[in-house]
Amino acid sequence: MSRPIIENVATTSLDTVEPQLAARMRAAMPVAQRWAYFDHAAVAPLSEPARETLVAYAEQAARDGDTVWPTWARRVEEVRSIAAALIQAAADEIAFVKNTTDGITVVAEGFPWQSGDNIVTLANEFPSNQYPWLNLASRGVETRRVEPEEAGEGGVIGRFNLDRVAAACDRRTRMISVSWVGYASGYRLDLDAAARLAHSVGARLFVDAIQGLGVFPLDVSQTPIDYLAADGHKWLLGPEGAGILYVRRERLDELRPIGVGWHSVVQGSDYAKIDLAFKPAAQRFEGGSQNMPGVLALGASLDLLASLSAEFGRDAIARRVVAVADEACRRLTEIGATIASDRSPSHASGIVSFAPRGGNPDTLRRQALQANVALSCRAGRLRVSPHAYNDSRDIERLISALAENAL
Repeated sequence: MSRPIIENVATTSLDTVEPQLAARMRAAMPVAQRWAYFDHAAVAPLSEPARETLVAYAEQAARDGDTVWPTWARRVEEVRSIAAALIQAAADEIAFVKNTTDGITVVAEGFPWQSGDNIVTLANEFPSNQYPWLNLASRGVETRRVEPEEAGEGGVIGRFNLDRVAAACDRRTRMISVSWVGYASGYRLDLDAAARLAHSVGARLFVDAIQGLGVFPLDVSQTPIDYLAADGHKWLLGPEGAGILYVRRERLDELRPIGVGWHSVVQGSDYAKIDLAFKPAAQRFEGGSQNMPGVLALGASLDLLASLSAEFGRDAIARRVVAVADEACRRLTEIGATIASDRSPSHASGIVSFAPRGGNPDTLRRQALQANVALSCRAGRLRVSPHAYNDSRDIERLISALAENAL
């Protein structure tokens, strides 16, 4: 049985946890010049490399038109390889999608369902990881929504109970779909355990990775996820409208492509040849023209994150993010807040949900924004979601903004 959550919060000094990484990253985040930004779980600010890439694209597109297109296309394929390396996948297992919902829809609509099948997910998943599955009801597919352990010991919310999920499965369960990190609770799931459960009942595992990718390392060669999707506008520090879909190679032919277009077929840009011969890669799910500027800008931020991981270690960003979040927890409890997120080492993430001692959460958020402190409200609580570049100065601004407004 877990102890009350505050006892699990680390007490290591924030200044000793990857300070050089934090400084290097902070220099690449213009938002830090004005804001104490604690809202990466909503929409993250662009990194400076991403901003520069978007500006360069706009200038090239205005000045040279599509004469630059081959250069952009080559870079898109480079970004595909960088995105694949992020999760230790192969480039041909990666497709670019508009957003996480788009990636989930590719799987939900393309999977070979039979009437009477079911998919198991959690009742507190983000809407994007529920509606595409619920939309399968007209095809005779049942969506089973399992309640998490809300308000458990110590007031912790959103704990993932594998036994409850297992109890919801039967011989007609074809898919288990979960978030790596809960958007409201911040609960980080053990993906290896989830994969073992899914495969033990003969189901596939789909992972909505948007709240974990960019912070926590993932190796799909070791963690046998079948499908994964994530937009790039949160912890990956890219623009909205550019994300990735991972399809394990042996699952490629399992999905019927939807939204088929010239990107989907082997002959590609040979527009005069019409032959429905799908590419032997996840690119078959990309359909028509891509959001090239979005993918290019996402690639610039991926380069930044990859360079930091190469220099400081694959776990360094995660260590820093968790340390910042833990320090925020410690300071928030000092001013009377109640932490609702599981901060135990195996489940802590960059998301912290908390209840203020007093005051309306929406009002407190608006007042914090006036002090250039960005955070969110989710499920009736305040939520902070720092990245690795946030530091003790930012936390001090957060505490001051909330304390001054009757927390």
